[in-house]
Amino acid sequence: MRKNILEIQNLTKYYGKIKGVENLSLKLEEGEIFGFIGPNGAGKSTTIRSIMNLINKTSGKVLIENRKFDKNDVEIKEKIGYLPSEIYLYDDLTVKEMLDYHESFYKKDIHKRRVELVKRLELDEKKKIEDLSLGNLKKLGIILALAHEPKILILDEPTSGLDPIMQNVFYGLLKEEKAKGNTIFYSTHILNEVSKICDRVGIIKDGGLIKVEKVEDLSKKALTFVTITSEELKEIIQDLKVNIISEDGNTVKFGNHLPHDELIKKLSKYKIDRILIEEATLEDIFLHYYK
Repeated sequence: MRKNILEIQNLTKYYGKIKGVENLSLKLEEGEIFGFIGPNGAGKSTTIRSIMNLINKTSGKVLIENRKFDKNDVEIKEKIGYLPSEIYLYDDLTVKEMLDYHESFYKKDIHKRRVELVKRLELDEKKKIEDLSLGNLKKLGIILALAHEPKILILDEPTSGLDPIMQNVFYGLLKEEKAKGNTIFYSTHILNEVSKICDRVGIIKDGGLIKVEKVEDLSKKALTFVTITSEELKEIIQDLKVNIISEDGNTVKFGNHLPHDELIKKLSKYKIDRILIEEATLEDIFLHYYK
């Protein structure tokens, strides 16, 4: 059984009377990529900033390797690589100067890893930070997060601004980190990223965690979408007690949790003109939780 690396206990953050997150608890295991998903405003960044002690919690605590993490704990900070959703650095420095400055904070030699990352992400060290595109600024943020080889990566919307080629390079880096036994907390609202790289996923809604599940299990959920055209539509809807998605004349589309054989058996007593059964995608399942 893998040990817990990061644990959030009853995290609550209010901005005055406005709720950011409330009573959020979560455990991340060693060597996993955990996807933290929800639309903008759901509480993802508030959770991450609270973990990183960038904002004061209303209540709750964060444990790293079973040790309470507070803002003055340098030993724990050295184990974390953090990439914020928006990156603000010293505009008048070049990329090289920024990376040199970053290296100076660490007792161990991180130069070799820095050089490797700069090469793989194809970043020009001669450019000034103020002249970087959004994508290149994000590359610099990734290097700053990974260069000291942290045990825990906390990433907030990490691929925004990256082109598809660089996104794939980045996914490759994360898979390598996972192979080393490192843990990644990956916050995003882009669902296809979750299916590509994450082991488990947590869905956050209105500041609360509503679901935590393995990605493969979430994708196998017995949820299908059924579209039926029939003159006996009213009777079918009453009999199956369906959750209607759309209705147009004699045609209805609904979400279905019944096994296919049971669904067909129930429908066999009605005259069906047309039926279409579609498997739900990860995005469909996510939207199902967000109704």
